[in-house]
Amino acid sequence: MATTKTTTRTSVRKTPTLRFAHPFFTTAPPEARAPVPGVGKQLLTHIQQKLQPIPAAKRTPTMTLADVIGAQGESDVTNSGSISFHAVGDTGKSANSPQGAVAEAMATDFNVGAPASSPAFFFHLGDVIYGPNKDVNYRPEFYEPYVHYPGKIIAIPGNHDAEIFPKTDPTTSKAFQANFCAPSQTVPPIAGTIFRQTMNQPAVYWLLDAPYVQIVGLYSNAAENPGFISGAIPGQAQKTWLLATLKKLAHQRKNGPRKALVLATHHPPFSSGGHSGSTQMLTEIDGICQQAGIMPDLFLSGHAHSYQRYTRQPAAHAGLQIPYIVAGTGGINDQVIIPATGQVSADHTFVKSLQGYGYLLVKVAGAADKKTATTLTVTMYQVDPTSQKKSQYDQVTVTLATGKVH
Repeated sequence: MATTKTTTRTSVRKTPTLRFAHPFFTTAPPEARAPVPGVGKQLLTHIQQKLQPIPAAKRTPTMTLADVIGAQGESDVTNSGSISFHAVGDTGKSANSPQGAVAEAMATDFNVGAPASSPAFFFHLGDVIYGPNKDVNYRPEFYEPYVHYPGKIIAIPGNHDAEIFPKTDPTTSKAFQANFCAPSQTVPPIAGTIFRQTMNQPAVYWLLDAPYVQIVGLYSNAAENPGFISGAIPGQAQKTWLLATLKKLAHQRKNGPRKALVLATHHPPFSSGGHSGSTQMLTEIDGICQQAGIMPDLFLSGHAHSYQRYTRQPAAHAGLQIPYIVAGTGGINDQVIIPATGQVSADHTFVKSLQGYGYLLVKVAGAADKKTATTLTVTMYQVDPTSQKKSQYDQVTVTLATGKVH
């Protein structure tokens, strides 16, 4: 007589079957929701569980301009009476793409006969490389597009620089660190015949203390959205460092020549298209700024593939106006952005927007003492990806003594 085997089906499901892919497709606020097993009451909890540890700093996360372009270069910039630099994020395409067009347009700002007045460097706002095999893709997506760009390039990681593809990118931001946080400035094998040295930044977050300007670049981690500078998994080292650094800069500003202060994260505090803003991250940074007693004169970000400019007037600082600029226009596919018509939301006004490609040229002018900064001007150049021609699209100037924007 044949024996019939009976199999028992064992469920391994850890969470219930949900009606929607997004577990919180609801108008109910987080405090009124039933917790989802393994997630909690808001998607933010799930995201925070997927963040990456922040790589430890190789040394104190402070650079001078001499560390980037040499002592003579720093001296030349100081004596010129001003400093300028490029800034943009979200590149990661190729030389034969809008990224290449933007890179070629940026190169036209250099004057071989007047190196001191040329841009001191290019500050990449993150998402240098997209997708898997990042080690290999640094050749076509970074070294080749900037083959004609004469300036040094410093950077903060974007979420795509930190994402992990287990079979090709087993370590968070490994390729980014190899190319931007190397032990010394040397031409890497992957660059081949292209002469571009790696950068030797001390960490994935840092302070660049340069003539007339101090730039604080922060790592806002690997989530698609939103950004985080600290947390259970990332740890508190970056946040602790930021508070100590801003306190030091506030003391220097009070007791010595005033420099412009630029803060930057890949994820934008404000955004009206492509990606939403990171309000929780901004609240954390605001709290640190309040503790330190100093606010930025300019806040730069990428992530959203568009140009967006906001003027913020923080309630706690009457009369202060701060440009918050999203510049994710470096070459990756552009994203739709709503027109800026002066919309006011809470403490900020949406001033200007662009769907397209281009870059920022930031210039900080110094006083006669060649130590004190007087004005900070940001010019956005739009670049036609076909003709590679550039045209000025937007410009904003901050008078540093008054904190006013015009």
